Amino acid sequence: MLYKSCVRPSKVVMANLVTVLLLIEVFAYGFRYGADGLNMNYYLMSCPFVEPVVKNIVNRALLEDPTLAAALIRMHFHDCFIEGCDGSVLIDSTKDNTAEKDSPGNLSLRGYEVIDAIKEELEIHCPGVVSCADILAMAARDAVFFAGGPVYDIPKGRKDGRRSKLEDTINLPFPTFNASELIRSFGQRGFSAQEMVVLSGAHTLGVARCASFKNRLNQVDPTLDAEFSKTLARTCSSGDNAQQPFDATSNDFDNVYFNALLRRNGVLTSDQTLYTSPKTRNFVNAYAFNQAMFFYDFQRAMVKMGLLDVKDNYNGEVRQNCRKIN
Repeated sequence: MLYKSCVRPSKVVMANLVTVLLLIEVFAYGFRYGADGLNMNYYLMSCPFVEPVVKNIVNRALLEDPTLAAALIRMHFHDCFIEGCDGSVLIDSTKDNTAEKDSPGNLSLRGYEVIDAIKEELEIHCPGVVSCADILAMAARDAVFFAGGPVYDIPKGRKDGRRSKLEDTINLPFPTFNASELIRSFGQRGFSAQEMVVLSGAHTLGVARCASFKNRLNQVDPTLDAEFSKTLARTCSSGDNAQQPFDATSNDFDNVYFNALLRRNGVLTSDQTLYTSPKTRNFVNAYAFNQAMFFYDFQRAMVKMGLLDVKDNYNGEVRQNCRKIN
């Protein structure tokens, strides 16, 4: 997949333009993150090789399985929306506690082995320094770029949380949510309706399981294109675990997802509602016609999401093993 840049130079130019704009913003507002204990150069002295280690292992994994790009981004989202960006989604369940990763909404998460590999390598070079929460945030960022999306930097210095409980995952957005429910869910975490729409654009990568959209096939859904409804029905004929790509380029980070919504080809209720609702339709139209705008707004929203309820030295730690609290 790394050869994409050779065959699609226009995407490289667009990504570079977005990168320049982001770097200007980083320089202008870089000190803003200091109040949270986060810093773009947090590991500059304590673990200077952290960035290439993360990028190399992520790229190697995605070369073998490009679908892991969507998985890593989704894992980062599911981590940040529950208890903040603290790596709690990585913790394994024990006999005394059922962790977040074993909740129904997280059972389909993948890519844990990529985070484990990064952590093991970093523990060799700089033991006890780099948090699992930072590793996951950096891995998601690098997955976006690998798939053809914008390159951006993130502030680092998150600490790992000490809590991971199944019951907390009730706060994850459901695939059956309508626009008003999505706006409320994201709004509780400080996101605007537009930021909710642009983060939903992460569905430019990946697939959905039939179990998450078969409710749309039980009766005539006026928001669903008739021919696409047949496509979804054929997918579901193979069972609840059958997979349907969110758009026609499910391993490429682009704006095809938003164009699919214009054709009523959204897979989930929570996808198509973004175009059906007048509260969010204009944002969908904008991103469908302007990929550069989507890229720019997406990286801004991802940086913001990565700041949700971060832990510090007082209420967090740096795990030795991402799957276990120290």
